[in-house]
Amino acid sequence: MLRCPECSAEIDVDEDEVEEGEILSCPECETELEVSQTHPVALNPISDDLEEEEDVEEEENDEDFDEDGDRPEEEDFDEDDEDEEE
Repeated sequence: MLRCPECSAEIDVDEDEVEEGEILSCPECETELEVSQTHPVALNPISDDLEEEEDVEEEENDEDFDEDGDRPEEEDFDEDDEDEEE
């Protein structure tokens, strides 16, 4: 019997039925757990920090585009325009 590394709840896992890299969910705290080893089974919580970092990166990338999905153009300042004004 395994225990959740977050809340210590018992998790019923059969070593022969899980694969390394498989994602399980704790029945008590609903933390997502990755199977990092199969014999014996070892579980590592999947960090919410990683998901939050990805969300922040996506938001930062979204700021680079206007509402049409285009990159905002920098002010088109042409030296020829300056000459015409004089």
